[in-house]
Amino acid sequence: MDWGDYAPAVRRWEHLLGRPAPHPTQPGQHGGPVLAPAFVEHLMGLPRGWVTAIPLPRTAQLRALGNGVIPQQAAYAISLLLDDLAFVLRSDSSCGYSSDDAAA
Repeated sequence: MDWGDYAPAVRRWEHLLGRPAPHPTQPGQHGGPVLAPAFVEHLMGLPRGWVTAIPLPRTAQLRALGNGVIPQQAAYAISLLLDDLAFVLRSDSSCGYSSDDAAA
């Protein structure tokens, strides 16, 4: 597969995931190329077969992937939220506020 200008990025992602990128398209119902769910699954960094091993039509697999969350983004978002929570809890304790006060 010739990835053109995207080859360096594809190779880096293949290296990080430890597996080659699947072909980005597959033959559609009328013979033309359509987006392959396995490629989307790979781009999202999901384990091979996470969605594509489920016996669903291609469009349902793509819908599930499109409504999914990229694990790396979710982990980063949670780390930011936890940092904010830690800051708020430190601020509250320095103001003399405690969680017991909220219950009263």
